[in-house]
Amino acid sequence: MTVGGMTLLSRVFGLIRDVTLATVFGVSGGTDAFLVAFKIPNFMRRLFAEGAFSQAFVPVFSEYKEKQSREALRDLVNHVAGTLGSVLLLIAVLGSLAAPLLVYLFAPGFAGDDGRFDLTAEMLRITFPYIFFISLVAFCGGILNSYNKFAVPAFTPVILNLCLISAALWLSPMFEQPLMALAWGVAAAGVLQLLLQFPSLLKLQLFPRPRLKRRHQGVSKILRLMLPAVIGSSVMQINLILDTILASFLAFGSVTWLYYSDRMLEFPLGILGIAIATVILPALSQHHANESSERFNQTLDWALKLVMLIALPAGIGLLVLAGPVLATLFQHGDFTASDTYMASLSLMAYILGLPAFILIKVLAPGFYSRQDTRTPVRIAIIAMVCNMALNILFVVSMVMLNYEAPHVGLALATSSSGYVNALLLYRGLRKAGVYRPLPGWVPMLAKMLLACLGMTALLLYLTPGLEIWTWLTVLERAIYLAGIIGIAAVVYFAILWFSGVRPARLKRV
Repeated sequence: MTVGGMTLLSRVFGLIRDVTLATVFGVSGGTDAFLVAFKIPNFMRRLFAEGAFSQAFVPVFSEYKEKQSREALRDLVNHVAGTLGSVLLLIAVLGSLAAPLLVYLFAPGFAGDDGRFDLTAEMLRITFPYIFFISLVAFCGGILNSYNKFAVPAFTPVILNLCLISAALWLSPMFEQPLMALAWGVAAAGVLQLLLQFPSLLKLQLFPRPRLKRRHQGVSKILRLMLPAVIGSSVMQINLILDTILASFLAFGSVTWLYYSDRMLEFPLGILGIAIATVILPALSQHHANESSERFNQTLDWALKLVMLIALPAGIGLLVLAGPVLATLFQHGDFTASDTYMASLSLMAYILGLPAFILIKVLAPGFYSRQDTRTPVRIAIIAMVCNMALNILFVVSMVMLNYEAPHVGLALATSSSGYVNALLLYRGLRKAGVYRPLPGWVPMLAKMLLACLGMTALLLYLTPGLEIWTWLTVLERAIYLAGIIGIAAVVYFAILWFSGVRPARLKRV
């Protein structure tokens, strides 16, 4: 509840941020340039910070916490800080120097004469050092989460959203190219997010004092676990980058349409999937360190039931309401009805994969908590190959058929590869004997499907066509949409309640 609540707050400010950007800047080659310049360090953040590093560091830190002395734990923190900080500083410097090369790599379609390439490279030089600060934020957050201090790390992303909102509204008029203000907003956010962690670490008496030692046992173990986890924990982000590369060759606005679609996908994924994954990783790591296989299995089973209970209705709701949600949130100023329609098509394709993306967030800690990073790598490679093949298949087919929105093929391929990833992770846990479903799954799934059917019928009955939403004022859209979502939620949970699914029972399990 703590992580989900703070993440919800962050997502709300994230929506305000996106509404602000859509209203102030609309959809253009310039917005495509900023989103790529922001996506590259953001991708590396998820790859190294929230992905490989966190999933390698937390299990080792938990093992030290359970089995080693307090002094040994402090020593681990200091040496990880020294090693991580040195590597990140080098990456930040090299990344800023190699900005044009990175733009060629991540958005080769920008290499034309429309100015997008040069603008993206200029922005990237400013945004790339964000990876240094935000990875250290993830390091501090891993320490706090291991002590069940979830509030500060979960609140931290709000600062990024506040910085970008401020940059768009007040800083952008001061620049010849207004979008450059957003790049400086990203850079400032990294510094502020790191500073926010310091008081909590001081209170725990674990404030890092960076040290370097060539062969520190704990650091070496984390590095060994990180290497394969770089791929295994971030397959979804790699898939999204592949989407960006191909989208850069499509019509102007394709990158931006996919971005806003992905933002809507991230809302339920962050509130539920990432929140559950953040909480269960240290818990599973502790159960593994204490050799409590039964508690390990119970924790994983509870997490899977909880996420499915919310993921199914969230996915169906966003599928039916894709157009109305985007129209209500973003269709202001320079963001047109055509942009809403195009973004809604890719959002529906992304939402088809929401259950899979959430399951990945829950199943992956089952491997990382046991310090097994090799199995997810093999699975990630298979999923990535599937994604690349499906990207080409879907996009080329849609272009040849003259389909109006070939960028939808990119989202559809990402969703399809997500199911491949989730199914293989599940099979791997079952095959290793680490997870076995506890009793109650079949009746619970039946009740969830019944509730979803009732909710879907109501949504289809209450939701008018997309052109109606265009005619309404912003306030009318918000009131109407809130009413539909509220009624649908009441119907879904009421059906669950009358069928015997109680919150207290879920908590007890």
